Amino acid sequence: MEEGLNRYKPAVNRHVLLLFAGGMWLAVGAMLLTLSFIWLRPVFERGAWILAGVGLTAALFISRYGFNRIVDKNKKRILSMEGRRCAFSFMSWKSYCLVAVMVALGITLRHSPLPKPYLSVLYVGIGLALILGGARYGKAFWRETMRERR
Repeated sequence: MEEGLNRYKPAVNRHVLLLFAGGMWLAVGAMLLTLSFIWLRPVFERGAWILAGVGLTAALFISRYGFNRIVDKNKKRILSMEGRRCAFSFMSWKSYCLVAVMVALGITLRHSPLPKPYLSVLYVGIGLALILGGARYGKAFWRETMRERR
């Protein structure tokens, strides 16, 4: 029975897992940045650049002291995999739980009475940090692809 089900498992190599991970981080980061810019548009003349600048500064700290560690740990886990693995294994189970908590927190914040321009600072910070993390996955994908071609 298990052998029959395995043929339906979407199995890919570690290069594709790096691409999936990077693509997911880039897509979520782009979504968060889009929301934040929509929220900043109405206050464009009244300090949107200041809020975006604070978000950019936050992104650099979030990326450097938070997400880079997560990306590096996950890259190491993916690169140690041999053969073809399930396409959803680009994240560990613990990471899927963390994502669920972050999505719930994001929904809660979006529906909270916090003014959207101030919430956009957090969204710029996390969104840009996710994009930077996605770029790290892309760099790892590129290196692995070039290494195999040699």
